[in-house]
Amino acid sequence: MDYYTATTVDKPIAAAIEQVEAALKEEGFGVLTRIDVANTLKEKIGADFRPYVILGACNPRLAFEALKREDKVGTMLPCNVVVQEVEPGRSEVAAIDPVASMQAIDNAELKALAEDVRERLRRVIGRL
Repeated sequence: MDYYTATTVDKPIAAAIEQVEAALKEEGFGVLTRIDVANTLKEKIGADFRPYVILGACNPRLAFEALKREDKVGTMLPCNVVVQEVEPGRSEVAAIDPVASMQAIDNAELKALAEDVRERLRRVIGRL
C-alpha cells in the first residue's frame, strides 16, 4: 500500500502552493502549519536542499470526529501535504494517505473517517 498520493504540476513552487491551498479549502481543509524545509535545513545545519514545503492540512470537523473516537490520534494530525520543486517551474505535490498511516490503530470508526479524508485528499491532488 502506498502511503501517499502525488502529482506533478507545471508551476513554480509558490504557485503550486497557492493552488494546493485553494484545492484544500474546497475540501474543507485549512493549513495549520507551513514548514519551509529548505530554509530550516539551511538555518539549522547549513545544508542546501531543493525548495520543499510541508503544509499541515486539517479538516476541523473530521479531526474533531477522529479525536472523539481515539484521543491519541492527534499524534498523526494534521495531514501533511508536501510541495517540492522537482525542476525549475515544475513542482510535485504529495499528500499522506491517512488510511495507510493509521493502520496500527484498531478502530473501525476511525478507519471510516480516514477513508473519507483519503478521498478528499485524492480529490485535492486530482484538481491540480
